Amino acid sequence: MDPRPYHFLTAFGAGILLSLMVLFNGTLATYGSLLFASWVPHATGTVVALVFLALMRPKKASKARPPLWAYAGGVVGAFTVMATSYTMNTALALSGTLAVGLAGQMVFSLIADARGMLGLPQKIPNARDWAALALIVAGSLILIFFGGAA
Repeated sequence: MDPRPYHFLTAFGAGILLSLMVLFNGTLATYGSLLFASWVPHATGTVVALVFLALMRPKKASKARPPLWAYAGGVVGAFTVMATSYTMNTALALSGTLAVGLAGQMVFSLIADARGMLGLPQKIPNARDWAALALIVAGSLILIFFGGAA
């Protein structure tokens, strides 16, 4: 399928919303706590989802149970919000947030490769993959904790 202008507009809009979400969550963490900054958007999302479900009245769900890892999304999302809220309030706000995101993507990609998740062929990470992960995590930690000390 060829990209259409609304594909680009949708991606651009999602980027704007993500940036605003990080800003709002960082502000909530400044005036509250990391847990509060994570709880507010998740509670708001739950209420909005329940309203949409009530308005749309979907047909009865299938009886098939999703895989156990599908339930981890909320937990991972909560920790992601707390991590970005923390890094947003460091001296290098955007750089720290991007560093945490990059490290998280690398960790997930190694796990997904090792488990063959998302329909991908199973590939056991080698020493080079682990070394790359260690360097990314070390660089992220240095950037977050010592980046503003110059």
